[in-house]
Amino acid sequence: MLALDNIGKTYPNGVQALEGVGLRVEPGEILAILGGSGCGKSTLLRLIAGLDRPAPGRVVLDGAEVSGPHEKIGVLFQEPRLFPWLTVAGNVGFGLGRRPARDRRVLVEEALRRVGLIDKAGVWPRELSGGQAQRVAIARALVTRPEVLLLDEPFSALDAFTRIDLQDHLLHVWQQTDPRPTLIVVTHDVDEAIVLADRIVILRPHPGRVQAEIRVSLERPRDRSAHGFEDLRRQVMAVLDQSLIHRLD
Repeated sequence: MLALDNIGKTYPNGVQALEGVGLRVEPGEILAILGGSGCGKSTLLRLIAGLDRPAPGRVVLDGAEVSGPHEKIGVLFQEPRLFPWLTVAGNVGFGLGRRPARDRRVLVEEALRRVGLIDKAGVWPRELSGGQAQRVAIARALVTRPEVLLLDEPFSALDAFTRIDLQDHLLHVWQQTDPRPTLIVVTHDVDEAIVLADRIVILRPHPGRVQAEIRVSLERPRDRSAHGFEDLRRQVMAVLDQSLIHRLD
């Protein structure tokens, strides 16, 4: 289990990014974090990843405090950040350097097959489309079997059609992974949060605090045009509107 115990963060310039954030995330859960600018979403991911330290509070994974970058925690960024001097297979296998060559090859092939890019193993990143590059990034993030994967607006730079395709594809890969990793997804996209998440946490800004938690009980795969989806969208938007009111106060 991942636990955030009353965490806060104030930067050296005096800006208080987070205050009193407490969350429990179950193994295999998908948690979406929504909120406007200034609510500390990216700061929260950096604290979970161990790239920054909270003060006060603690980030705890499986009973142990996270005090720095952690082998059980992976990160997927908005941009694929592939190494241009490595092939697709080389990028996916980059984090497997300590394993025997045969094991690396098997794991990389499995990861690429799951994201539908086994035929691209030998090509260079510059030869990929934006959606293909992000699929490679997903494969690279999951090939090491992290217990927790943090996703910082992973599809926001893509066109709408590709974004929807990759949302569905991420869910497929997550469902095919055993054990399923915990996913924490930061997004500005309400529909993306509803499609992906078991639970949505909405932050309010200045400083970032939990405004609301909304459970998503819709069965997967989720129909974006269904009445239940639209009802949940209205519920989330109403809470976000309240968050904006707090921001303007």
